[in-house]
Amino acid sequence: MLSETQIIDGFRRGDSDIIRQYFYGYCRVGYCIFDKRYQLSQKENLDFMSLAHQYAIYLMERNWKPLEEHSPGVSLRTWLINGFRYVVLDALKWHAKEYGSISFEDYMLSFDVSGSLRLQFNRMIEDVCNHATLSRQDRLIIDMLLLRGFKANEIAEQMGVTPSAISQRFKSLKERVIAPYFKKNFDMDLDMPEVIDEYEFVGDHLDMCEAVIEVGILPPQQNFIDMDKKRTTPWKITRLEPNEIFVFGSNLKGMHGGGAAYVAVTKFGAIMGQGVGLQGQCYAIPTMQGGVETIRPYVDEFIEFAKQHPQLIFLVTRIGCGIAGFTDEQISPLFKSAHDVDNIVLPEGW
Repeated sequence: MLSETQIIDGFRRGDSDIIRQYFYGYCRVGYCIFDKRYQLSQKENLDFMSLAHQYAIYLMERNWKPLEEHSPGVSLRTWLINGFRYVVLDALKWHAKEYGSISFEDYMLSFDVSGSLRLQFNRMIEDVCNHATLSRQDRLIIDMLLLRGFKANEIAEQMGVTPSAISQRFKSLKERVIAPYFKKNFDMDLDMPEVIDEYEFVGDHLDMCEAVIEVGILPPQQNFIDMDKKRTTPWKITRLEPNEIFVFGSNLKGMHGGGAAYVAVTKFGAIMGQGVGLQGQCYAIPTMQGGVETIRPYVDEFIEFAKQHPQLIFLVTRIGCGIAGFTDEQISPLFKSAHDVDNIVLPEGW
């Protein structure tokens, strides 16, 4: 049985046996899990080998270093499968041409509905109902499914219809009312650099790999900035030095429900209801209010703020490049003037 260090060294040496057994073996577990959720095998060009090769190329270009960035409490297998998840989500975004087709489900999975944010989640759903034109039956379906935890067959029995009718009705409500509301009001950047907090993401299949996806604490040197050689924002941010600020994409209502915003509020002191500016060890830049030009004033304001606070180091995540719907090519030019600001760290390629 090889140690994790030996496995990663084998990857770097190009040892075919180690790569076959561990890299492709672990990816195969992840593919089985995500195939059940997203039906990958039924979609063109989303077969196992295509996705695994894409992940391998990403890691080889970085000399496999992302695999080393996990705490002793997280197994290499869990860490590798979680990284593979990002490849899958990016591939689904490309395949669907619209990330919204899976955004709400992933939001539901990534939201800590069993913890301290349960009340906030309930208020979000109630807000949906209050601001949408819904029949009494539609409101009841949303309430029973999302707030009270009933299953479709249980609701169907009470309403005297088939479970399929309830499922179809909710699917229509989700596409017509719920998903557009969350797209408009919440920044759910699932492919941004972020912490995946402790949450079960694969249900009954987790016995194949690990019970929970965990992210630990990076060694302190991972977040230090060499001011003589400007670096890029880490792929994952799991801790901050006292002088570091986590810069994330928000919405004007300050409803930090998913993605990097969820990390900001649960890890780094972001404040629910505050959609702009410094809060805790975070800085919020609104990205959900309209086109790219509506983001520019907030970016300019952020850059000026950073200049006025040279004692702080600002780690900018890929704001707006998830559910907000923008691309790196659209957002990165907004930060052009930040290139000469020593205490602003930008994502790779920006």
